Amino acid sequence: MYLTWFDSNSWLIEMGDRRVLLDPWLVGSLMFGNAAWFFKGTHPEPYKIPENIDLILLSQGLEDHAHRETLQAIDKSVPVLGSPNAAKVAEELGYKTVTALDHGDDFELGNLKITATMGSTTGPNVFENGYILRDGATGRSLYYEPHGSHPEDLNEQGPIDVAITPLIDLAIFALPIIKGTDSALQLAKAITPQVMLPSAAAGNVQYEGLLAKVLRDKGDIPSFQRSLQAANLGTQVLQPAPGQRVEIPLQLETAVP
Repeated sequence: MYLTWFDSNSWLIEMGDRRVLLDPWLVGSLMFGNAAWFFKGTHPEPYKIPENIDLILLSQGLEDHAHRETLQAIDKSVPVLGSPNAAKVAEELGYKTVTALDHGDDFELGNLKITATMGSTTGPNVFENGYILRDGATGRSLYYEPHGSHPEDLNEQGPIDVAITPLIDLAIFALPIIKGTDSALQLAKAITPQVMLPSAAAGNVQYEGLLAKVLRDKGDIPSFQRSLQAANLGTQVLQPAPGQRVEIPLQLETAVP
């Protein structure tokens, strides 16, 4: 299994002989409603769109997960899998093959099986997606949820090798918008991953605007690693550099539920 992080929530996942581009924001600015005064994220240099993409996987329909300018730059023949809200964005942009996945539904692409889990709420009674990816040939597995909202029954999925999720908290003043720390620790206890990687981090991104000025983070990776050790968990935390392709170190043994 290889992972490449492109800042924020964007990843290239290589597993099951497939290349999955997850929540890509690679080119252009990140804004909500084109309101740069409110919030604007900028890459110092745009990333090159990865080649030979087998699938685009979108967890949410919001701009920081279904980034329209990036999606416009990708070949529209690449299949898209996403939450119902994210699928609507891809359809509007002209993608030829778009599949919306509800919570509990599965999607198979060769040896790779993707299961949608309940993710974060983005409005009244609106819950987006998290995902479990499993390699049918090796039994390797990966879980992703970008805001730290994990379903209570996730432990029923058995041990999951790798988890990508926030590991620190992010709040607007005292109002949490991304849950890390405690949420990630409870996740680690539930699925006992061998490796965890932090998502939703800034990386090389530069943020500006009113929202950026009132965002507050709480916690840090060394403190989270100590919490894992205190809970007698052998989970390793990796922090790849943006744009760096990393082979994930996993033990040979694996459990397949």
